[in-house]
Amino acid sequence: MKFANIVLFAKHFMQNTIKLKSFYGVGIIFLLLTAYAAVSGIKNYTTQNEIRQTYQSKARQSWEANPDKHPHRMAHFGTFAFRKGHPLSVFDYGLENYTGNAMFLEAHRQNSVNFSEASFSTGVLRFGQLSMATLVQLVLPLILIFIGFSSIASDRENGTLKIIVAQGARSLEIILGKSLGLFSVSLLFFVPMALVVLCSLLIYDNALNTNDIWFRYWVLLIFYLLFLGIVSITITVVSSVSRTAKNALLKLLGIWLVLFILIPRTAQSIGEYYYPTPTKLAFQNAIEKDVIKIGDSHNPDDPYYKKLKDSVLKANNVTKVTELPFNYGGLVMSKGEKISTILYRKHHKDLLKTYEKQNNISKLIAFINPYLALKQLSMTISGTDFSSYVSFQNQAEEYRYTLAQTMNELQINYISPTKVSGSEGKKHVVDDEHWEAFSDFNHEPISFKKSMTEALTPMLSLLLWSILMIVFVKITIKKMKIV
Repeated sequence: MKFANIVLFAKHFMQNTIKLKSFYGVGIIFLLLTAYAAVSGIKNYTTQNEIRQTYQSKARQSWEANPDKHPHRMAHFGTFAFRKGHPLSVFDYGLENYTGNAMFLEAHRQNSVNFSEASFSTGVLRFGQLSMATLVQLVLPLILIFIGFSSIASDRENGTLKIIVAQGARSLEIILGKSLGLFSVSLLFFVPMALVVLCSLLIYDNALNTNDIWFRYWVLLIFYLLFLGIVSITITVVSSVSRTAKNALLKLLGIWLVLFILIPRTAQSIGEYYYPTPTKLAFQNAIEKDVIKIGDSHNPDDPYYKKLKDSVLKANNVTKVTELPFNYGGLVMSKGEKISTILYRKHHKDLLKTYEKQNNISKLIAFINPYLALKQLSMTISGTDFSSYVSFQNQAEEYRYTLAQTMNELQINYISPTKVSGSEGKKHVVDDEHWEAFSDFNHEPISFKKSMTEALTPMLSLLLWSILMIVFVKITIKKMKIV
């Protein structure tokens, strides 16, 4: 095999492609779509982050503006946690528009994440927004199919292939050369997009750890190039084993339809069918039932808390809670918060396991579908996948629990023990300086190490497909017919 011949075939393929007027038409349309997706992505990222930061500040101002107040009232007053957008979301929106971006944090209750873009949009959003990632994953392979379907099949039809082989060219050189040429054409579409993302990261590199961002960028770049290489070789191989160019086109369109449309939809349906998730109401009811089984902290006659009271009175050698050296009501609220939080986290963990089982089906199918593998990897590395959303949920819940327990501690230590119930009156409040002393919520995007762990399966899938391409090419050489 001569490398010079491979380069020669690649150059010849590119020259013939560039001569086509239709190529420029498709190229201009694709560049316009890229420009639209880039502007939309950057605008969405900056606008959403500004809005979230603004309202996070307003929520903080509202929290600190509270006057001297009973701590339990402050625990119920609560605050908001807003999720930061990842800079790479300008490239791949992922699940950002569907998972929500804000959570109200209050005592005794774990609220869901709300205010997703989808909840404020029309049904059109169900078809997905046009992102740069979508263009590379779905549209660019289709363009490459129309450019490369006749790369070898047409040469066989018009007799050119017979002449090339008679002049000493080998089948392997022809396939690799045409694949390299098609891959080079794909770079004309992909490189401008990669440069746009590069420029956006240079602008927003202060939003996160700089090394984290650039590691993510290079991982995305490498695997997207790998995906385009897989697509290019697949198209060339199909063209080489097809009797006619028309036949090759039909085969490739069928492959695109199955791999890019049917299988992803089927994978989602299979996951939901075998591992159904409970409704929001059923989820909350299950938690409330478990809490009631243990004890209701707001019910003074509850058996569990009656035992607690008796044990506390006995340990302190007193007969009434008003004789305790601390506020007993705060202790009860602290205990109730701990119990409800443990039960919530247990049910939430079970729910996440269900989602994980659903996602595992897609991950397994990704081994037979490089498109699914790339889609999963792209969302994960871009910080817009389900794991990133769960990370925000966990951070918000941890902050909520700390806030509630801090307020309970203030009640235990600063509210008079003679105050049996209620939170009215100027005598039963703490200074407002405690509100400012409690730190504000700050969302930390999921780490690069964690994202790489999550992306391990799709990365292995794409690497496996790269190896399979070598096998396919070797098999094709034996089956490839010159005439």
